[in-house]
Amino acid sequence: MVFWCVAMAGWGCGSPKKSNGNTVGAPASQAAQQEEVNTLLWEISGNGLKKPSYLFGTMHILCAEDAQLSENLQQIIRNSEVIYFELDMDDMKQMLGALQYLRMADGQKISELLTPEEYARVESYFKQLSLPMPLSLLNRFKPYFLSSLIGERILTCEQKNGMEMQIMGESKKYEKEIKGLETMQFQAGIFDSIPYAKQAKDLVNYIDSIDNYKKVMLEMVDVYRKQDLSRMDSLMHKSDPGLEEYMDLLVYNRNRRWVELMPELMAQQSVLFAVGAGHLPGDQGVISLLRKKGYDVKPMKN
Repeated sequence: MVFWCVAMAGWGCGSPKKSNGNTVGAPASQAAQQEEVNTLLWEISGNGLKKPSYLFGTMHILCAEDAQLSENLQQIIRNSEVIYFELDMDDMKQMLGALQYLRMADGQKISELLTPEEYARVESYFKQLSLPMPLSLLNRFKPYFLSSLIGERILTCEQKNGMEMQIMGESKKYEKEIKGLETMQFQAGIFDSIPYAKQAKDLVNYIDSIDNYKKVMLEMVDVYRKQDLSRMDSLMHKSDPGLEEYMDLLVYNRNRRWVELMPELMAQQSVLFAVGAGHLPGDQGVISLLRKKGYDVKPMKN
């Protein structure tokens, strides 16, 4: 589940395979067509582009030891002129101002959306998590945000990281410009389109079924490690059946919006787009949509 879902529906959590030494700009060979989807790193060229750009699928939540950059990706970071994440993670004003967008409209409270017994179960679970803030201080926040707080703690490793943070850290070595395809206000606003009552019930279901979600999360990490985009696409739907009807809102509409923005961004410069890996595969994924626009999108070794 989700803030995750803007995050995790597009998965932004695993560990990429190590580079085998291929040079940047060298797509996987024709003989490796069977392996075409088994990579998270893609080159975008053709359709009048003066320079190639690149697409990389991230996971937002990882055990720190799994968040490693391949040699190819490091070289692409070094050679790219600008890096686009889903959000401008370098804009601290925007990131620190996120809380204002995470509260429910009209002063609603989670405690009012649940029965007393359901709220007590949520409260008891949050006490187990030992969060810095008690549930009483989070009562006005969108329930899916609370779900995301739980999701971030499913991985039991002592230290966590994400591919975005690794990419951003590497980019700082070369003073690369960081930008975002979306704003925090836009992402948080997506959840205003999903009824708060449904979000609250999903939060309870998430907690009641946490062992099942842990299994799915571990499977997600394994699929990410194997860079198997086709399995990733099917698993994304399996990860939360309750959100199936909102896939357009959470994933596909956003993919289409990004692909409308990307041509102008790539026209004069080499760009690295690093977005949740779940946004890449499928007929409505970024790879397919770019190809439909006439671009060559080729797999690279990662």
